[in-house]
Amino acid sequence: MALPAPNLDDRRFQQLVDEAKRYVQQRSPEWTDHNVSDPGVTLIETFAYMVDQLLYRLNRVPEKNFLAFLDLLGVRLFPPAAATAELTFRLSAAQEETVLLPAGSEVSTVHTEDREAVVFATIEDLPMVPCHLDRLVTIAATGGQTDRTSDLRAGKDVRCFQAEPAPGDAVLFGLSTAVPRCLVALRLDSQVEGIGVDPRQPPLVWEAWDGTAWTECPADEDTTGGLNRPGDVVLRLPAGHSPSVVGGFRAGWLRCRVVPPEPGQPFYSESPTIRVAEAATIGGIVPAGHAETVTGEQLGVSEGVPGQRFRVAKVPVLTDGDPIVVRVSVGEGWQDWTVVDHFGQSGPGDRHVTLDAVNGEFLFPPAVREPNGSMRYYGAVPPKGARIEVARYRTGGGKAGNVARGAISVLRSSVPYVSTVENREAAAGGVDGETVAEAKVRAPNQLRVQERAVTAEDYELIARQAAPSAARLRCMPAGGGDEAGGARVLVVPGAVADEGDRLRFEQLIPSEGMLATITARLDERRLVGTRLVVEPPYYQGVTVVARLVASGADPNRVQSGALDALYSYLNPLRGGPDGTGWPFGRPVQYGEIFAVLQRVSGVGLVEEIRLFPADPLTGRRGTASDRIEIAQHALVFSQQHQVVVTSGGPRGTGEQR
Repeated sequence: MALPAPNLDDRRFQQLVDEAKRYVQQRSPEWTDHNVSDPGVTLIETFAYMVDQLLYRLNRVPEKNFLAFLDLLGVRLFPPAAATAELTFRLSAAQEETVLLPAGSEVSTVHTEDREAVVFATIEDLPMVPCHLDRLVTIAATGGQTDRTSDLRAGKDVRCFQAEPAPGDAVLFGLSTAVPRCLVALRLDSQVEGIGVDPRQPPLVWEAWDGTAWTECPADEDTTGGLNRPGDVVLRLPAGHSPSVVGGFRAGWLRCRVVPPEPGQPFYSESPTIRVAEAATIGGIVPAGHAETVTGEQLGVSEGVPGQRFRVAKVPVLTDGDPIVVRVSVGEGWQDWTVVDHFGQSGPGDRHVTLDAVNGEFLFPPAVREPNGSMRYYGAVPPKGARIEVARYRTGGGKAGNVARGAISVLRSSVPYVSTVENREAAAGGVDGETVAEAKVRAPNQLRVQERAVTAEDYELIARQAAPSAARLRCMPAGGGDEAGGARVLVVPGAVADEGDRLRFEQLIPSEGMLATITARLDERRLVGTRLVVEPPYYQGVTVVARLVASGADPNRVQSGALDALYSYLNPLRGGPDGTGWPFGRPVQYGEIFAVLQRVSGVGLVEEIRLFPADPLTGRRGTASDRIEIAQHALVFSQQHQVVVTSGGPRGTGEQR
C-alpha cells in the first residue's frame, strides 16, 4: 500500500475558535461574554477562518513535494492529440487546369449560438488533376482482352462483359492521366440488358491500379444500377493511383469487375452495354487535422550559456505529426537542433533540445559541474546573440475535434473553383491533455512497469501510452495452438456516433496504423519468447425486438426513447451497467433489458421482449433466447433493434407504432 501522507495540522475552524476562547479565559478572566454577538468573538472567528485557510495551504505541501519528485524523475504531462478527418472537396465544375488546394486550407463545422465552430486545416497539398476517358478495354474471365475504344467512339453498343457474364469478367476505363486522391465521375449511357441483377446490390466491385495491385475504390454514388441505366459513378481514387500499360496503352486505369454473388444475390443473365462513356475530375480527398500550424516563430536571442529556456506563443504543442525542428542562426545560415526526450545520451557537440509540449517550453542542454571542478556539457550551447526560432509546429487538439460525419461543411479558406467540403466519416483521434490528477495516478504505475510488459496491466498501460486515442484496451491470454502462452491485446478505437449512440460496425474497427503503433511499442517491451497478438475484439451482434404499451404518452416519442435507451445501454464504448462501456464477456440477459425499457419515460407496460444473436457483418439473426452469451474476448454490438409501441389499454389494443 502507499505510504499515508501526513496531515501537517488537522485543526479546523471550530477547534481554532474553541482554543482561542480557552486562551481568553486564561489570559483575560474579566472577559466573560463569549457569545457570538460579542465583537471580540467576532474577531476570534475572523482570525480562525484565516488560519483555517493557511492550514489548508500548508497541508498541500506533501502534494507539492510529490509533484516535485515526479518532475525530478522525468514524469511529464501528456499533451493533447489532434483529431483527424478525411475531407472530400468538390469542384463547382470540371476544370481544364489543375486546381491546387494548398496545405493549411481551413474548414470548420457550423457555428451556432451554443457551440463554437471547430476548425480543421488540411495536412497536405491536394492537386485536383483534370482527366478524360482515353481507352476502354474489356477482359474476359478466361483471359481474353479486347480494345473497344474505336467501337465506343463510333457510337456502338459495347458489351461490358461476356455474353453470359461470369465472375472475373471486367471492363477497364483508361484515364488520360493518373489522378491520385481525386474524385472522378464516370458518366455512362448504358442499355438495360443485365437481366436478373438487383440494381441496388449488383455483383460488381470498382478498383484502381496503384502501381503494384488493384485497390478497391469505394463509390460515393452510383446511379447506373449496376451499369443497367444511364447515370454517373463517382469514385474515390486511392493515393497510390498510378499510370500503367494495358494492351499497349499507358493510362490511369480503373476497373469494374464482376464478383461471385452472395447467397441469394441475383446475378447477370446478360451483359450490360455501354454506348457513351465520359470521365472528369470533380473533386479530391485530403486528410485534415484539428490543429493550427504556426511557421517561423521567433523564440528569442541566445545568451550563450547552458540551460536556456524559450517558450512558444501558443500552447499546447502537438507532437503527433512531423518532428519539430528548432533553428539557430549561425552567420548567414541556420542550424537545425533536434528535439529529444532527454539529454542522457547527448554529447558535448550534439545539437539537442527537449520540449515540454504542455507548456510549450524548449530547454537547451545544461552543464553540470563534476567533483573535480570541471564542467560536463550535455549538448552544444547556442552562441551568444544567435537568433532562435521554430520552423514549424502545430497547436490545438482535444476531444472537441471528434465531430460526427457530415459536420465539417464550412469553407474558411477561399480557393477558386472549390464549392463544397464534407467529411464522410467522423473525425477521430482527438484526446484531451493529461491532467495533474491523472498524472498522479499514472506515475506510480509507470515507475513500476519501467518500460517492461510483464503483467496484463503492463501491456494495457504501455498500449495506452502508444495510442491515447484508443477508447478501450484489454489484455488477456492468447488462445491455444501457436498463440499459447502469448498475450492478446484487444483494441477498441474511439468513435463518434452519427446519431445518439448508434454506432456503425466499421467505426469499431481500429485502423492499421493504430494497431501497428501499439504492436511496435509492445514488441520492444515484451518478455523474450512471449507471443504478441494485437487485434480488435470480436463483436457479438444483439437485436432486441420489444413490444411496449405507452402510458398516456405519444407512442412515437416513447418508441424513440426506447430505441435510444437500447442503443445507449448495449454500447461497447459508453454502455453497460456503469456507463463506461459494455464489460468484456458479460452476457446480455432478458431481465436487464426489461429494466432498461421499463425506465423509459412514458412506458406503462413492457409486454414482450425477444433477444436475437446477430452477425454484425451480414445482419442475419439467430434463434431467439433469454440470454445471449458473450465470449471473454468479445463485446456487444447493437444490431438494428426493433420496438413496437401501442397506446391504449393494458393489452395494447390501440394504434401501433
